[in-house]
Amino acid sequence: RRGGCQGTAMPDDADASAVTPAAVKRDRGAGEGETTKENDALDVHAEVAGNEEEEDDELEYENRLRRKRSKGGLGASEKCPFLDTVNRNILDFDFEKFCSVSLTNLNVYVCLVCGKYFQGRGPGTHASTHSLECGHHVYMHLANGRTYCLPDGYEVIDSSLADIRYNLNPTYTPKEIAEMDSKARWSRSLDGVEFLPGVLGINNIRMNDYANVIVQALNRVVPLRNFFLQASSQETMKSQLAQRFGELLRKLWNPRAFREHVSPHEFMQSVIKTSNKRFRLDKQSDPVEFLQWFLNTLHSHLGGTRTPGSSVVHKCFQGALEVTDLDKATGTAGHIQTMPFLMLGLDLPPTPLFKDSHEKNIIPQVQLFHILQKFDGETVYEAVNKGRKTYKLSKLPPYLILHMKRFTKNNFFMEKNPTIVTFPVKNLELKDYLPVPTDSNGNPVPSKYNLVANVVHDGKPGEGSYRMQVHHKADESWYEMQDLVVQDMLPQVVALAEAYLQIYELQS
Repeated sequence: RRGGCQGTAMPDDADASAVTPAAVKRDRGAGEGETTKENDALDVHAEVAGNEEEEDDELEYENRLRRKRSKGGLGASEKCPFLDTVNRNILDFDFEKFCSVSLTNLNVYVCLVCGKYFQGRGPGTHASTHSLECGHHVYMHLANGRTYCLPDGYEVIDSSLADIRYNLNPTYTPKEIAEMDSKARWSRSLDGVEFLPGVLGINNIRMNDYANVIVQALNRVVPLRNFFLQASSQETMKSQLAQRFGELLRKLWNPRAFREHVSPHEFMQSVIKTSNKRFRLDKQSDPVEFLQWFLNTLHSHLGGTRTPGSSVVHKCFQGALEVTDLDKATGTAGHIQTMPFLMLGLDLPPTPLFKDSHEKNIIPQVQLFHILQKFDGETVYEAVNKGRKTYKLSKLPPYLILHMKRFTKNNFFMEKNPTIVTFPVKNLELKDYLPVPTDSNGNPVPSKYNLVANVVHDGKPGEGSYRMQVHHKADESWYEMQDLVVQDMLPQVVALAEAYLQIYELQS
């Protein structure tokens, strides 16, 4: 993937999903004068002990460098003669922070000359060896952004490296977060391409476009986005899935990005691990199924409970339905219960079986208001093995997720319903078509929504691809994103495609 010395290449993306630090034999010879010792039967306790030894060796080495520097044995850190060898065009912080030799994620540095990752910086470590073999001398710690010149080992303090440290870990002030939806500020990548922060393409590594569109959709949910951009949230997160999702969102809004796109590699590796390989890079999945799993898992990992509003996920998306069971014989109302929801599934009318007079297949159209009548409290819905029921909205969420049920499975294959759903991009007023909840005074609660994200499926059922249409508030424009490709579009075109998943925002 990157140029440099032989034998130190980063692991191939095709194999990276199966690599974990626990499955790799570690290099124990990180101290000065020590030799490499391999242990095929390394257990957990021995690995922990080895980690502590490496940290002790690194601390001892740092103390020795300080003593030498205090005695004049090392040059001033501000006068590194190798800063002109730093190559920003080759730096890529989207991949997992593993040493390219030992495949450990402990104490890893990036070579700012060739972009490869190496463990340690003391004598005999992989980074030090690389500096001697290849003449690459400037290294940055991937955890804290501190920079060192190897093999001498002195710290490099230079303001010219600030942009690299920022790209390693983008951060935002409360003022910057507040202005994201009011000021459109175009930026320029290293290769001169202009881009709009927040509207960056996401790399389709193999077949992960189903996850890319969900990330782009959730990126339009302001409270959820702001939660993951805030520094205070980053410090308290213990879930790796939540951390990786937050890192990806921060990269999507990076105004100093070296490239006009990002790779979800670290995020997808966390998804693969957390879902026990239910969602993978090499297998196409349904974005609706992924969204359901991701929101529930994220809610749990953020400390959410059954209590309403116990996490930012439920604060944004949780609404409630009043479900009434009907007697099979008489049709009279029976048991009534309140059921929370994060997403509403909408049934499409059956596809016509006949062709028109021109021998062309008829593609029907239906208005969104019509298929929303399922939740008017009067339309009887008969589910298999669940009896006859009626549904009525009893609580409206700040962000309403709608799923058009386009795919149906039978015993032989999967079918796709191509019905076009027409919908308003702005001012979807639910109370004009459905009974909505009322406040303490008996008045209808606010129920006017604006569309902020629209997921479209192209191609055959079980195959095809997904693309994303999003509204960017700062410039009041619509953009279509399909993997790395981002282009502006007219809002009138949004309703012409086969919408599969939508997110609406309640007007304030």
